[in-house]
Amino acid sequence: MFARQFRVKSNTAIKGSDRRKLKADISAAFPSLTADELSELVPNKEELNVVKIYAHKGDSVTLYVLHKNPLFFELEKRLYPTVYVLWRCPALLPAFRTWPPVLQKLIGGADLMLPGVVVPSSGLPDVKPGDCCSVTLVNNRAPVAVGTAAVSSGEMHSLGMKGRGVCVLHAYMDHLWAFGDKSGPPSLPEAEGEGQEVNGEDYEVDDTEEEEEVEKCVEEEEEEEEEEEQTSGEKVTGQACSGVEELSLAEQEEERGNEEEEANQDNLKEIMDALLLQCFLHALKKKVKKSELPLLTSTFLRNHMFSCCPSGKQLDIKKSSYKKLSKFLQAMQKQHNLVRVKELTKGVESIVEVDWKNQELRYFNVPEETGDEAPPVQDGGEAEPPYHPPEITTLYSVSSRLEPLFLDAKKRKGTILQPAEVRHIVTEYVKDNELVDENNKKALARMQECYEVVYPGHAPVRKKGHIEPIDISVASRGSNKKVTLIKNLDVYGLDPAAVATALQRRVQASSNLQPIPGSKDKVLVQIQGNQIHQAGNLLIDHYQIPRKYIQGLDKAPKGGKKK
Repeated sequence: MFARQFRVKSNTAIKGSDRRKLKADISAAFPSLTADELSELVPNKEELNVVKIYAHKGDSVTLYVLHKNPLFFELEKRLYPTVYVLWRCPALLPAFRTWPPVLQKLIGGADLMLPGVVVPSSGLPDVKPGDCCSVTLVNNRAPVAVGTAAVSSGEMHSLGMKGRGVCVLHAYMDHLWAFGDKSGPPSLPEAEGEGQEVNGEDYEVDDTEEEEEVEKCVEEEEEEEEEEEQTSGEKVTGQACSGVEELSLAEQEEERGNEEEEANQDNLKEIMDALLLQCFLHALKKKVKKSELPLLTSTFLRNHMFSCCPSGKQLDIKKSSYKKLSKFLQAMQKQHNLVRVKELTKGVESIVEVDWKNQELRYFNVPEETGDEAPPVQDGGEAEPPYHPPEITTLYSVSSRLEPLFLDAKKRKGTILQPAEVRHIVTEYVKDNELVDENNKKALARMQECYEVVYPGHAPVRKKGHIEPIDISVASRGSNKKVTLIKNLDVYGLDPAAVATALQRRVQASSNLQPIPGSKDKVLVQIQGNQIHQAGNLLIDHYQIPRKYIQGLDKAPKGGKKK
């Protein structure tokens, strides 16, 4: 996981409550730790940092760092110790031994294969699939890698010690180790009389014999490879050399995967570069007028280039080779001679001139424009079915206080009626009992209000109380950042993910779904910036939700010139 450089997102000092929670989590995850060892690892008064990072494959990892050394890392809500902790507490995890040449493969990101495991005379440690375990080298109990067991101990024997043994997450000499003080493993000799079992025989191994054994295994591996080319079906003998072979194959596969991933990223950058140029030329040819110059580059991007993006695609400069708008515009100025960009105000660039006679701009064919709200195309090539708003009707339920009024009409407490039905029953009651004021509507005010929602193709749904309106609000994130939150979309049969995507295309801002606190399955839409006006237009014009069922439209930013 840490074979490549990771990216640090944040680095903050831990709070007192979080420190106590961390100690409790470590004690629960590693019950073999004594109270003194735990206090030594996580002291109460020394500064402990929480570092949030992104691994090279995008995994979000949290590091807990003391004295510049990472002690534990948290992945998918599970704690793992680093080699710095295991050197202080070598017996913290069940350990698997391997040969020293295998360490280079583990540092490169390979997993520990079973043929490379050296089985001690006491047998393999008792582990289950997914259990946290460490990897040590022959003649040194200091762990050099941390990972999870791929299979149980029993399955390792039943598989004939072939296949994957330990899925390695972190190893000595990788980038997580380099994040600390880069100290080396201590020399922790094995217990006296403890040997290793290789091919069913017990024997002691000193440094000279170990080197001879590894060299012999490498020679056997080369000889067997030559024999396999001539005669198929030969089995590889020698656990150490087989382990090296399988680890080499795993490393080659990972390198091929990394090369393919890099090629895909380069291809995506080329596609985004082409889309940027298309939107740029489209905006200059059809959107920008001479009277608008000089034009702020940020305004040009937001009001002109984004609107020229084809339906179903998203313009993202960060995914291009330019990374920044300023670099893209510099390329358009120097390489294509299309525009001239100048810094009229300190730190603020503007387009001051456009070469309307440029051959590339003159012969650019503007693509056919499509509606902003064209239904998105899915992987299968079929568009999403059009949304039809539900029919919402206000109803009234007979309350216990008004039940005598409705007994003649055989309507009991809890009966749900249409407003017209209530009016008819009250009118008849007034006529039959010769009462006055037939138009008195106070009976409706004393009844419990209900509502009926009819989704297209579904049976009517009736519920008591008022229907929850779609709530649009603005919240602050960070120092001066604002986000727009949209709740209760599911009440009206709207898919929050679809609304988030449609709104994201409209305003060209990032959006995501967040769980609503206090509810199990409900989510809200969060999008960057104050987008109340755009969200309201989307719900009213596109999804045809009546304005009376949308709450918060009055908080939209007012138009006008900035002073």
